[in-house]
Amino acid sequence: MTELLEELEEKRKRANSKAEKYKRLRDKLNSEAKSWVQKRDELNAQVRELIDQGNELKEERDRLNKEVQKAKKKRNEMNNLVRDCDHKLKKKKNELLPKEGPTVPQLEKDIRRLEFKQQTEVLKKEKEQELIDKISSIKQEINERKRVLEENEEIQKLKKGLKEAKAKAEEAHATVEEKAAKAQEKHEKMLKVFDEADKMRKKADEAQRKFVEAKVEADEYHQNHIEAVNEVQDYNKILFGLKKKKRMAKKRKDEEDTKDRAEILYEEFKKGEKLATEDIMVLQKAGLL
Repeated sequence: MTELLEELEEKRKRANSKAEKYKRLRDKLNSEAKSWVQKRDELNAQVRELIDQGNELKEERDRLNKEVQKAKKKRNEMNNLVRDCDHKLKKKKNELLPKEGPTVPQLEKDIRRLEFKQQTEVLKKEKEQELIDKISSIKQEINERKRVLEENEEIQKLKKGLKEAKAKAEEAHATVEEKAAKAQEKHEKMLKVFDEADKMRKKADEAQRKFVEAKVEADEYHQNHIEAVNEVQDYNKILFGLKKKKRMAKKRKDEEDTKDRAEILYEEFKKGEKLATEDIMVLQKAGLL
């Protein structure tokens, strides 16, 4: 039985060692899982913050795009007004200027041609004077036409209206470009923020994956730990029973040995032999005195 008890003690020791090992591994993995959960939650919080920021930028971009559309509409109105004013001005000029003959731009082109000829060709004095007189005559014609236009109140009013319309059209165009640039800036920032949110979300998903892996492995070690603990308890029960049985067997053997010795001592006592104190205690224990 001694060998059996030693073997069972060794097995219980090994089972207890396994239980402690699985417990350490389980606790380590649970600690890792807790860290990954914390990391995951931090990353998800950042994702939510970035998404909120991106949505705010999207709202600002959409608002600016609406303002761009309004500004474009205003610009189109101003461009139409410019065309209308320009058309009225040209129509009025055509009413005041000669219906036949060259236009002012054509006359100015003739002057440039004649002046170039005067500067580049060698002419006789009479021919050159004729050229000068012709240039002067054309200039007078141009000045006369300009004078007619400049002295006409309706022409001046139309020119002023055209100038104001062009200024408003340019202002409207500048507003379109300004708001469009701001909308594009918000759009680019929004894309950047959403891209960062996607990257952060991938990191959060990776943290979640590692949490699950650690948790699953920790649960496996926990199950192994429970099984090892149960094994230790089973060995404890067996050992307890065997040790109890061994003690009872020893007790019975001791009682039998005591009884046998007591009988021998009792026979000696009856013969009148002197007994030691220890021998008398043996007799008393056996119930013979």
